[in-house]
Amino acid sequence: MQRKTTRPRLVQAMMDALTLPDLRRKILFTLGILVAFRFMAHVPLPGVDIVALKSFFEQNILFGMLDLFSGGAMTSFSVVAIGIYPYITASIIMQLLVPVIPRLQALSQEGELGQQKINRITHFMTIPLAALQGYAMIALLRSQGVTIEPLGSLTIASIIITMVAGTMFLVWLGELITERGIGNGISIIIFAGIVAGLPAIVGSGIAEAQLGRPTGLIAYVILTLAMLALIVIFVEAHRRIPVQYARSTFRSGRMYRQSGSTYIPLRVNTAGMIPLIFAIALMQLPATIASFFPNSQFWNTIYNLFQANTALYNGLYFALVIGFAFFYTMVIFEQMNLPQTLQQQSGFIPGVRPGKATADYLNRVIKRITFGGALFLAVVAVMPFIAQEITGVKALVIQSTAMLIAVGVALDTMKQLEAQLTMRRYEGFLK
Repeated sequence: MQRKTTRPRLVQAMMDALTLPDLRRKILFTLGILVAFRFMAHVPLPGVDIVALKSFFEQNILFGMLDLFSGGAMTSFSVVAIGIYPYITASIIMQLLVPVIPRLQALSQEGELGQQKINRITHFMTIPLAALQGYAMIALLRSQGVTIEPLGSLTIASIIITMVAGTMFLVWLGELITERGIGNGISIIIFAGIVAGLPAIVGSGIAEAQLGRPTGLIAYVILTLAMLALIVIFVEAHRRIPVQYARSTFRSGRMYRQSGSTYIPLRVNTAGMIPLIFAIALMQLPATIASFFPNSQFWNTIYNLFQANTALYNGLYFALVIGFAFFYTMVIFEQMNLPQTLQQQSGFIPGVRPGKATADYLNRVIKRITFGGALFLAVVAVMPFIAQEITGVKALVIQSTAMLIAVGVALDTMKQLEAQLTMRRYEGFLK
């Protein structure tokens, strides 16, 4: 008989998790890794005027957004200043190359061993990308007069090597969380950076709204709460596909047929926050490349066009979120191989023939619901720019994107924690 409790479900789940030794160890391990990440975010590199650097990030919307995702590591010019985005860019490139290159496609079909080889290639690809991004950041700071004094070649090389090491260190921490902690490690690292910088952003947004129009603060709060509610509803939404099972058992010399029914929950947003993270990583690439050529009129134009407050940036950002949502969803759906799994378990969808007909039906459903989910995700992603016109609060440009990722990662992590709790209760019941 279960004891009744009046505690909220989230609080009760956390208390239950902390009472289990293995789950408590996973949670504490994850928190310890995050403490190490935050410590590294405050270990500075030499050669930069920190005051001038903070002023630069406050005036530049794009780099201000990237600084938010790094938890302030950029404004302090720390050893992890470029964050984990070179690894995300490398992951995007690998996911685009796997269906095209036969050798990589064969590796993807070799199960866990093949995935480990693909991850190793992704790690190797991260190193030159991190070096390029580190050099681009130094070149950009030098063009803006942020550096304290002219940096020598040896000093620049040592800074770039340290930045690359910092990025690979974050990748290693993220993989440790995935392996031994709770949640997806890479997403948790990004989440930690956002949470660390979000209070200051919210405070500046409220202060800015109070200094503007009288209704600015009210509109700011209403839009923020409405966006938060819509994000939660959107992330949790799914469509149930009914499934029936027909099994035969042989007992006492006679054949018996048993039937049962359940459903497949197809999420409206199967890809989670990955499309948004991928789109942001890709959208920063043109501005990063342009920063290599600060004295070129052409590249200065490219740099200005790919600022977060331009129509081109918003349009491409909208399209990339939709494209990555479809692409990543189909990749995940193909890996699940639901039609074959149903057939092996003697399951079928009522009114649909097993085999190819089931596969076609599920593909139609997943594409239809993914279109709605991707469209909603893209609208929420560009909503800050619409809200800025309504309220005149520039901080919304950064806060909404951060909120979208933070809420999605938090919900996914809580689901994994709840699944761990359910599994352990089920095992305890059997014992």
